[in-house]
This record gives sequence, structure tokens and C-alpha cells, in this order.
Amino acid sequence: MKYLGIEPVRPKVAVFDFTGCEGCELQLANKEESLADFLRCIEVVNFREISSEARDDYAIAFIDGCISRDDEVERLKAIRERATVLVAMGSCACFGGVHRMKNDTDLAAANAEVYGDMPKATGPVRAVKEVVAVDLEIPGCPISKEELERVVQHVVLGIPFRFPVYPVCVDCKHRFTTCMFEHDQLCLGPITRAGCNAPCPTGGLGCWGCRGPAEDCNLDEFRRLAEERGFEQQEIDERLGFFGGFEGLR
Repeated sequence: MKYLGIEPVRPKVAVFDFTGCEGCELQLANKEESLADFLRCIEVVNFREISSEARDDYAIAFIDGCISRDDEVERLKAIRERATVLVAMGSCACFGGVHRMKNDTDLAAANAEVYGDMPKATGPVRAVKEVVAVDLEIPGCPISKEELERVVQHVVLGIPFRFPVYPVCVDCKHRFTTCMFEHDQLCLGPITRAGCNAPCPTGGLGCWGCRGPAEDCNLDEFRRLAEERGFEQQEIDERLGFFGGFEGLR
């Protein structure tokens, strides 16, 4: 589609899946009311979920999933060499996601117990940035389609974009959602990066921190307040470690 007689430049985009459920990829094909306009801004050249076309002439690569095998490391490095911009998409790609919990287990013993004499290739879970350089990260489980669209506008059109620095609690205030602590539920909203519009607390579920820590979050004070509310430190640690976003802060 031309604008003022000028054909816009549509960057070639590829989407790749690694270890994960591929739910973030499905988000790209959701929200039908904006899908057509979204696709007009880009040219998809490699995206297994929606097309059999598979070309390597992409400029922007979106990575879904964490890295958990040696062959994934080599594949990711090859993608990084081809891509001008590489975007980690979702909690698995940004932090390791729920898969990171397996790093606390004996992988060899677990592999033998599950697969017996036919073990599968596996290794420690890593976020994408632990393997290659990442230009942008879009956290969330799954990602927000609206946020992804704003990131694409930023990359393609140069429209300014910045992730919120405030915590999820602010999103809850905007939606007039009663604090989950008032419902005797543990919630990481006070220390988790906002921008998701707080769907979990709105639906009656305490935040699990899938977007990682908010800037300057006071984890020690959060622990104190949660313990004051009757939550054990073990439960708090389990919640903090679920998506891997608070790795290194616990």
C-alpha cells in the first residue's frame, strides 16, 4: 500500500521457536482486528506457525522459547549472524521461563527416569541473551500483542517506545482491581514490571512475575510485607523462581 505515492519499506521478518509452548507465536496471529494492518508493516519470510515459506533473507528475527540443547545454541548463533535486529519474545526467551526450574535438578537422573535407555539431548536452560546478543526483549507469558505491535512500530517506523518502569500495581489501580493481598493471595505485582494491563489480578489470580522485575524494585521490603501477611519465605521463593525473571535477585 502506497502513502503519498511512496511505497513503504517493509522489513523482512522471521519468527523462530526453540524450547517452549509456542504460545507467544500464536499471539502474533491473534487479535484479528489489527492483524491485517500489522502484516502490512512487515514481510514475513519465515514463520512456521502460519506459513510453509522459509527464507533466510530476514532483517528482524523474533525468538520464542529458551535454549536447552547444544543444537539450539548453534541454530541460534546462525540466526543471530543473519539478523540485523534480534528480539527475544516472551518470558522463556527473556529469562528461561518455567523451564529454568529444571536447572535445580539432576538432569542426567531425570533423563534416565523419564526416558530410560533412550535418553534425550538436554542441558541447562538459558535465556537467549545468555547465548547471543539481544537487541530487544519483550517479556510476558504470553506476550501482549498490543505491546508487540508497538515494538514493531518502534523498529520499523522509529516511533518512540519504552517499557513501563512502574510495577503491575499501577495497572491494577488503573483498572480499579482490589489488591490480591486483600484476598489473602500472594502477588508479585508490587515488584513486577507493568505493561500487561494486569490480566491475572483482574481475573482473581495473584501476579506470578512473568514480566520480570520492575525498575528499582525493593525485594527485601516485599519479602517483609509478604511475610507480615502470613506467607512463608519458601512460598515466596517458589513464586519468584517460577518464570526465572528474578534470577540473581532472590
